[in-house]
Amino acid sequence: MPLKNFNTQHKISEQKIIRLSYSEEEKQQYLALALHLASEFFLRNPNKDVRLLVACCLADIFRIYAPEAPYTSHDKLKEIFLFITRQLKGLEDTKSPQFNRYFYLLENLAWVKSYNICFELEDCNEIFIQLFKTLFSVINNSHNQKVQMHMLDLMSSIIMEGDGVTQELLDTILINLIPAHKNLNKQAYDLAKTLLKRTVQTIETCIASFFNQVLVMGKSSVSDLSEHVFDLIQELFAIDPLLLVSVMPQLEFKLKSNDGEERLAVVKLLAKLFGAKDSELATQNRPLWQCFLGRFNDIHVPVRLECVKFASHCLMNHPDLAKDLTDFLKVRSHDPEEAIRHDVIVTIINAGKKDLNLVNDQLLGFVRERMLDKRWRVRKEAMMGLAQLYKKYCLHHEAGKESALKISWIKDKLLHIYYQNSIDDKLLVEKIFAQNMVPHSLETEEKMKCLYYLYACLDTNAVKALNEMWKCQNMLRGLVRELLDLHKLPTVSYTDTNTLSLTYNLPDPGKAQDFMKKFNQVLGEDEKLRLQLEQLISPTCSCKQAEQCVREITRKLTFPKQPTNPFLEMVKFLLERIAPVHIDSEAISALVKLLNKSVEGTADDDDEGVTPDTAIRAGLELLKVLSFTHPTAFHSAETYESLLQCLKMEDDKVAEAAIQIFRNTGQKIETELPQIRSTLIPILHQKAKRGTPHQAKQAVHCIHAIFHNKEVQLAQIFEPLSRSLNADVPEQLITPLVSLGHISMLAPDQFASPMKSIVANFIVKDLLMNDRSVGNKNGRLWTADDEVSPEVLAKVHAIKLLVRWLLGMKNNQSKSANSTLRLLSAMLVSEGDLTEQKKISKSDMSRLRLAAGGAIMKLAQEPCYHEIITPEQFQLCGLVINDECYQVRQIFAQKLHVALVKLLLPLEYMAVFALCAKDPVKERRAHARQCLLKNISVRREYIKQNPMAHEKLLSLLPEYVVPYMIHLLAHDPDLTKPQDLEQLRDVKECLWFMLEVLMTKNENNSHSFLRKMVENIKQTKDVQAPDDPKANEKLYIVCDVALFVIANKSTSCHLDSPKDPVLPSNFFTPPDKDFINDKEYLSPEAKLQPPKQTGVLGAVNKPLTVAVRRPYIKTTTSDTGSNASTNSQPNSPATNKSRLVLFRISLLFFHCDEETAQPSGKKRAAPASDGTENSMSSNPSAGSQPPANKPRRGRPPKNAAGVATPDKEAGATTGGGVGRGRKRAAPAQDPDSTASADPIGVKTPKQQKEAEPKRATARLSRMVCIV
Repeated sequence: MPLKNFNTQHKISEQKIIRLSYSEEEKQQYLALALHLASEFFLRNPNKDVRLLVACCLADIFRIYAPEAPYTSHDKLKEIFLFITRQLKGLEDTKSPQFNRYFYLLENLAWVKSYNICFELEDCNEIFIQLFKTLFSVINNSHNQKVQMHMLDLMSSIIMEGDGVTQELLDTILINLIPAHKNLNKQAYDLAKTLLKRTVQTIETCIASFFNQVLVMGKSSVSDLSEHVFDLIQELFAIDPLLLVSVMPQLEFKLKSNDGEERLAVVKLLAKLFGAKDSELATQNRPLWQCFLGRFNDIHVPVRLECVKFASHCLMNHPDLAKDLTDFLKVRSHDPEEAIRHDVIVTIINAGKKDLNLVNDQLLGFVRERMLDKRWRVRKEAMMGLAQLYKKYCLHHEAGKESALKISWIKDKLLHIYYQNSIDDKLLVEKIFAQNMVPHSLETEEKMKCLYYLYACLDTNAVKALNEMWKCQNMLRGLVRELLDLHKLPTVSYTDTNTLSLTYNLPDPGKAQDFMKKFNQVLGEDEKLRLQLEQLISPTCSCKQAEQCVREITRKLTFPKQPTNPFLEMVKFLLERIAPVHIDSEAISALVKLLNKSVEGTADDDDEGVTPDTAIRAGLELLKVLSFTHPTAFHSAETYESLLQCLKMEDDKVAEAAIQIFRNTGQKIETELPQIRSTLIPILHQKAKRGTPHQAKQAVHCIHAIFHNKEVQLAQIFEPLSRSLNADVPEQLITPLVSLGHISMLAPDQFASPMKSIVANFIVKDLLMNDRSVGNKNGRLWTADDEVSPEVLAKVHAIKLLVRWLLGMKNNQSKSANSTLRLLSAMLVSEGDLTEQKKISKSDMSRLRLAAGGAIMKLAQEPCYHEIITPEQFQLCGLVINDECYQVRQIFAQKLHVALVKLLLPLEYMAVFALCAKDPVKERRAHARQCLLKNISVRREYIKQNPMAHEKLLSLLPEYVVPYMIHLLAHDPDLTKPQDLEQLRDVKECLWFMLEVLMTKNENNSHSFLRKMVENIKQTKDVQAPDDPKANEKLYIVCDVALFVIANKSTSCHLDSPKDPVLPSNFFTPPDKDFINDKEYLSPEAKLQPPKQTGVLGAVNKPLTVAVRRPYIKTTTSDTGSNASTNSQPNSPATNKSRLVLFRISLLFFHCDEETAQPSGKKRAAPASDGTENSMSSNPSAGSQPPANKPRRGRPPKNAAGVATPDKEAGATTGGGVGRGRKRAAPAQDPDSTASADPIGVKTPKQQKEAEPKRATARLSRMVCIV
């Protein structure tokens, strides 16, 4: 039959079948047709249209006979359904003319559920698999909803009405969920997804069985999809979590697998499940959630890393789980792996950027801690992350004031990082400040408003850090200016030192030095580049000009273009530091306008979270700092008019800051702004005469700095003040004393002679040597500043006046300095009560002791006065650091540190810090140790950076502090019995306090240098008492203890010393060739060996762990003789014997530790908190008294009662409740000693003071007479 006729007959038959009602008799009529259509002729017909029509007819036959089949042969039935399935492939082409017939076939099959007949076949699974594969392969985006619906009906009926789903059939469905297939045919994925949702109740058990075999039983061969099991779980969970109800407990089992990679795969999967946006898995399956959280502490690094990465999504999608994550993220923020700590920061910051409410204060605290991480990458991420949060929520206010207040601490903590030693940290803080805190891209008014209120809200330390940042940038501009000045010379004498200072202000100084050499060479060759750089660092350069200069310089250095140009990056670092992108004349004018608005009350101070008074004070402080770094920007009449208004304000701090700004910036006022000059002069005169002490100081300095006729101006202040001095009215003395002192210091040629008579007749005789009033006998050692009596304040400022007068003269031709030093020493010996009439209170005595100690230290900074300070006076000054008053110790130590770190004080004053080992307060000892570390590092760095410093090693090298320390400890008033074990223990702790810091590294064999230095001291005598055997015995005992400490700390101290140490001649006599000191200075009872070995050194910070050993004795004879000592050769009998003595000394300290019943390494007992430390009414128990007859200074003995821990805030106001030292004794306390001492250093016995107070006063007056 032709195809056309066949189609016609099929249509007729089809219409008849549709129209018929199918009774049993009628079904029989189609039986022959059914059998005929199932013949080989039709099923294997080569014409696809014929096959399609036959399939349609067969589908109709099945519909007629439903639910039975007209075929009894199972093989024939299978062949027919496979035939029909093959025809369904025609559904793929929706544009085919026959598509409607294919759709009719699909619809017919789905409507009748014809494939359900196959359930009776043994191998029906083959038919179903083929059907599912066909439908998933033909589905595409051109099919409408009806096609997809019929496909779903057809497949779901097979799944839901069958006895179960075989693994092969399940694979046919699940394979469409695998990412690779999913991306190839999205419609097949959607079909499978919908099918699984529809059949979830039936197919869930089949899925559970599959995962059970793969996950628990490990049968990976059960399916080809076994390797995609975790991808399938993720997809199934996304489709419907009910599909995995029985699978989740199996994942908990896999989380505890011994295979790290397997745990990692499960963790990655669960991270996606728990972190999914609408997932409720964590709340529905708490055991699995807790088990997953346990993986944060997994031993496998990638597992922990994956957990941390998950936390970010979890925080953003499930804020309610933040509490569970916090503790685990805290642990991971301290993870030993850098990458994990880094990702913890990224996790928290990303969540915070999305919504600040997603991260709690604890999480932000973890990021804050990581700003001090040991790794730069972690620190950088933490700092940049917090900076971005600050910019978003505090600067742009994207989440309101509440969120801004929550992270208001960020600005302070970021600036605190500027205190770190790493140059990378400093550079990053500067970058953050310029981009995130005060963005330089803002308009000038907005930028200055941002800076104005930022400065007002910063804490004290952050303000100091910001000020230091500006000063460093200004200093760097100065270094670049010096470099450019070299290129202006006819012959450029370039050396490495010209750029060395620059390189230490750039990252990676090693590479930076090479790049700076290259940059300097480029500057020499390119004149235009030099002009651009000169404009950049010019005081008149505006912010816009600075940005343009940076762009031009960068553009010139870009050629030739390279993928990476480290030279250009280094130059960019330099340009970013020196470019004035914030401050110029326009910016200063904007700041002054903001200040005026605050003064007038029209500013937005309250809206910005500060009070008007705070804004005004902070604004003036800001302008004061900027006046140091950008003085030229202030030169305008408008700016100075505003500052004059501030001078008239009642706030003393505001007026003081305004005067200082005039002082720093007003050099051209006299010539260019006469109106300002005429208004300013009377104000400065008034402040110098009747202002506060600080205002008076600044006023005098301001007059000296900006006026040409300063001699006349200062004389107009000096003369009336000098005539009006009246000791009977001390309240009115303080400001005149300050002004007179500074005038005499600034203009010594003009006022030195008039000041001499004032000092002799008024300052010393009338003021310092008289006690007119009786102090408050409340027993406290310290009181607040406003509680100090006016008379004592006047005396303190009188002492400062003496020092300023001498510093102005800078010579001792009239011997005034000697007399002043004797006066100050008498003040210290008398514990502050110079007249010894007992009128002055304890707290006022503390003030005067501090003033006297500070005065000696100030004079020591001037070389001409340092030379005349005797060892006795130096020791008296140093003992102030062990004063009985906590505040005296605290302030004196800070002054000492500041002077030393600026290299203003001679090296011997660093030895004073060794006495801090006796301080009873832990915080003071820790502070002293930090001061030592800083001072030593500054000196070492200075020696490295300055080649000329090698000629002055005796005054710079930190190791040379050891002789001064040994001499100071030998003259410690506490060392009254050199053989006393407790006193020797104190000496050992003081030595170790200094040596521990010095011996951290053995640079250039410094340990053997220290050892030889101490050995050399044993071959000399004490200059203070060269003929006193007891004084020299103390010196040698301290040397033996020092040798023992060095030997126990270092294993290389017995090597040859690289240099011959030079000993200070003003403390030690030159070595005598005929004198060989090989004597042992220990008592026999100190040589007893303890029953067991314990820690040797009771170090202040940590105990030594080096066991006692016999010192190694080097017998070589090739050592070079020292210029300082000819008896200190390593092969000399004295040297060898001194080394052999070390072992016996070690027994002494073991014995000492046993007797004190407290191991050396044990921490000190916590101080008591009864608040009575600085009170004279304390009554310790009898058992708490030290065994020594003389009261101990500094730290109490180990069996003494504890002392109070200092409360600095309370201590500053009440004077009580702080750690207390001991009283000072006179230098010469040994009645048998023949050492000669300065008469001023001998204290009058107590029994004589009451009988002859007037005679004592007269005697002191004669000794300290200045004239």
